Amino acid sequence: MIYPTVGMMLCNHPDFDYKQACFDAYNLWIAEYCAAHPDRLLGIGQTAMRSVEDGIRDLRKIRELGLRGVMLPGNPAVADYDDPVYAPFYEAAIDLGLPLSFHILTSRQDTFKVRGPKLNAFMSIIRGCQDLVGMFVLGGVFERHPRLRLVCVEADAGWVPHFMYRMDHAYDRHRYWLPAGALTRMPSEYFHDHWCCTFIHDRIGIKNRYDVGVANMAWSTDYPHHGNDWPYSRKTIESLFVNVPEEERHRIVCDNAARFWRLN
Repeated sequence: MIYPTVGMMLCNHPDFDYKQACFDAYNLWIAEYCAAHPDRLLGIGQTAMRSVEDGIRDLRKIRELGLRGVMLPGNPAVADYDDPVYAPFYEAAIDLGLPLSFHILTSRQDTFKVRGPKLNAFMSIIRGCQDLVGMFVLGGVFERHPRLRLVCVEADAGWVPHFMYRMDHAYDRHRYWLPAGALTRMPSEYFHDHWCCTFIHDRIGIKNRYDVGVANMAWSTDYPHHGNDWPYSRKTIESLFVNVPEEERHRIVCDNAARFWRLN
């Protein structure tokens, strides 16, 4: 344990990277926490993504710790995520079997500075994830890395059908805004092959699951955050999935996550 006094001394040291230290400490903590019940607790690591080299180093550490994926900050420290400079990082994630995740409220686009009453800020917190989906798809990342898998965490899924329509429409009308050969398929096809969207309460997403993609959705409880449904998770599932065929419900509630994170 680093006591507060020592911690402050380290923070003042010119070679000390406080942000990286926090991420390293979290990864060690979550690995130790999950080690108590490795058959039930499966952790996701984090990287500060300060550089491609540091990101790859973090991926290897995360894999060594037995964690099953990695969460990235919404905005990296170098170029943005569609830049080819990240090719070695994406290939490392693929080779190590670590799906990459983006969570709400981790992008600069996720801001509480919105128009009107404070409650309107709640409407803006999925914006960063939407921008990431568009950037990865239209930026040709999946064209260059066809085995890459990404997760959009806690940003719902009901917006996906219209968002895919907008991407397809933009590509159909303005594809020459992109570099020649950037995409070889319609944007929506890349989404269906590469993205998974997790949600807590999303009746619209479930209602439009065929347009979202039954294979592209995963329900979550968000435990122990205050927005979670515990201890009424089963009651919530029954309420959300009324008239949904059992096979489809099972896929969205557990099978898709098991497949995406290779838990089987």
